[in-house]
Amino acid sequence: MTWWDSADDDEPERYDESDVRVRPNPKGNKPRTKVRPEHADAVTGVVLGVDRGRYTTLVDEGLPTEREVLAARARELRKRAVVTGDRVDLVSDTTGDDGTLARIVRIQPRATLLRRSADDTDEVERIIVANADQLLVVVAAANPEPRIRLVDRYLVAAFDAGIEPLLCITKTDLADPADFLANFAGLDLPVFESANDEMPLDEIGRALVGHRTVFVGHSGVGKSTLVNALVPSADRATGVVNTVTGRGRHTSSSTVSLRLDTEDGTGWVIDTPGVRSFGLGHVNPDNILGAFSDLAVIAERCPRGCTHLPDAPDCALNEALEAGELGDSGRARLDSLQRLLTTFA
Repeated sequence: MTWWDSADDDEPERYDESDVRVRPNPKGNKPRTKVRPEHADAVTGVVLGVDRGRYTTLVDEGLPTEREVLAARARELRKRAVVTGDRVDLVSDTTGDDGTLARIVRIQPRATLLRRSADDTDEVERIIVANADQLLVVVAAANPEPRIRLVDRYLVAAFDAGIEPLLCITKTDLADPADFLANFAGLDLPVFESANDEMPLDEIGRALVGHRTVFVGHSGVGKSTLVNALVPSADRATGVVNTVTGRGRHTSSSTVSLRLDTEDGTGWVIDTPGVRSFGLGHVNPDNILGAFSDLAVIAERCPRGCTHLPDAPDCALNEALEAGELGDSGRARLDSLQRLLTTFA
């Protein structure tokens, strides 16, 4: 007798569809597919801030239908960072009514991306803000003492991202900032000087109109105080410098976009938490030279792989300096460039 034989029948057993056993879906839902909907009905918004997995976005900016919409990130974006300044596509309930929640399904291409790393050897980048076109570096003339190298790092990050840098030096009533500012004489860098009782708010405001400007600075330099003065409704927390350590205390804990309204127009102030270090492990040094367009033309004569540092052999920039081709302004700019490039040496 073979395995298909029956005790009562010499013919093999016959099977039909009713004999097939199908395991039921325990969740009772449809199987997942890799095909994702196109979301043709999605609306576009700008991320103003992030708080514990919820994203405050602005939809229809500048239109009568402008509104803030709270959103969550779609599952397919769980491995992608959504940051302040991102332009995103939203679906589901985009009315912005209380208790509603939209869903972010796409991140639009970013024009700029300001990043930092934990240190210069860390290749893991931390995105600070997307789509900003200006970077205002806030530094104090004293209390805490200004850190030239930290400002250099901010400038490097700005040049790498293709963002225009600005500099605001606060607390000028406590110390003369001339010696500090001399370190940046070779840069085409707009500078604003601010005292506690006299802030050039109109001058700074005019420079911010029509731009998305990210504010960065060491803890305790008065960055949040300046933000509150420019945007009275901001209500950003402020602190004081520790008299023992000379360091500021972190007061801003998140990055947030704030609308700036002036007589000359509107802009956006993007306030960020204060930092004490700014790693550049992600930066391409070639982008730094590109920010010095006049020197970049001369550097085209440099040998391949030239570092452009003062001791670089056969460097066309150093040879032009020795030959007197650069002049006083060019000498200052080359000094600034080489100081910035030293961060990678």
